[in-house]
Amino acid sequence: MTSRHTRSALALGIIATTALGLTACSGGATTSGSTASSTQQIGSVDLAAAGCPATISVQTDWNPEAEHGSLYEMLDPSNVTVDTSAKTVTGPLMAGGEYTGVNLQVRAGGPAIGFQTVPSQMYSDDSITLGYVYSDEAVQNSVAQPTVGVFAPLDKTPTMIMWDPATYPDVKTIADLGKTDAFVRYFGGSAYMEYLISSGLLKKSQTDGGYDGTPANFVAAGGKDAQQGYASAEPYIYENEVSSWMKPVKYQLINDAGWEIYPVVVSARSGDMDKLAPCLKALVPVMQKADVDYYADPAKANGLILDLVDKYDTGWVYSQGVADYSVKTQKDLGLVGNGSDTVVGNFDMDRLQKFVDLATPIYKGIGSVPTEGLSAKDIATNEFIDPSIGFPQ
Repeated sequence: MTSRHTRSALALGIIATTALGLTACSGGATTSGSTASSTQQIGSVDLAAAGCPATISVQTDWNPEAEHGSLYEMLDPSNVTVDTSAKTVTGPLMAGGEYTGVNLQVRAGGPAIGFQTVPSQMYSDDSITLGYVYSDEAVQNSVAQPTVGVFAPLDKTPTMIMWDPATYPDVKTIADLGKTDAFVRYFGGSAYMEYLISSGLLKKSQTDGGYDGTPANFVAAGGKDAQQGYASAEPYIYENEVSSWMKPVKYQLINDAGWEIYPVVVSARSGDMDKLAPCLKALVPVMQKADVDYYADPAKANGLILDLVDKYDTGWVYSQGVADYSVKTQKDLGLVGNGSDTVVGNFDMDRLQKFVDLATPIYKGIGSVPTEGLSAKDIATNEFIDPSIGFPQ
């Protein structure tokens, strides 16, 4: 089980216990709006001429949320079709407000796909063009479901371990937590936890892989236990929306403890790369620019995200407060940015190779043996990145 999918269960657990007025799933009506028309004028980027599919379908890993903002930035909220049964939104793919000649379909993940991993969904449905694949997933699934990342909208994973600062005032890092007697709850099978234990940052005896995804045990422990979460969501949720807690938590990113993956990487099936290459050459720079535009002004895309959460009605509760917190936190923590250079969305291949070397023996140890001789270039490429596009310095 990967870090993103364990977070998915966590989120459902939180919303089930916060008494935020959940409603039952709606069953499947479709809300229609206009879609791409041949009469629309194509702007300076013509993705149809570049060989892109008439509809570029992107499978995400979870419900609509701010971590996916750059994807929704490429849609015009006033000109989309929302399928509440399939949990998809489709509309003209826009680049800087101009039509590109094709449609974009964004598919929700998590509960919408029965909590299947994105690689497994991509390999069971060939109508999916691209999917959000974490780089640890790419390593883990490199034999049976190989993928190649072409664009990294986030530079660091928000996955973290959190604790109560009132109980542990001297704890600043996961390593500090390992020197206490705190139990650390997580979802069993998470490779990052195997890393934290094998590296000596946490003691195996203090970890609990039976985490059920709810705040109940954290709250009941009165601050004595720690648990995993998402730095761009749970700290706000626990302080403002978990009625039985309503106070701050502290945390450290697993990235800063050494598990330096790229999350939500826009990826293609490895066997599709040659066919998609002309399209990706034109599409990836559009995605880079959308990433920059979203974080400069997230209001439009966040409005669509919140509307979709309401329409999909999966039990996931996502407030304006969480969305605003997420955007700010992503920027403040460097979860989004140019990384080690001036370019957005590219991969630091040395960093990625270091991770592959770190993760391979860990996955072997838990029975998910990666491809023999796997290297960074097998799971990611900068071939389609426009080096002139980045966040302002």
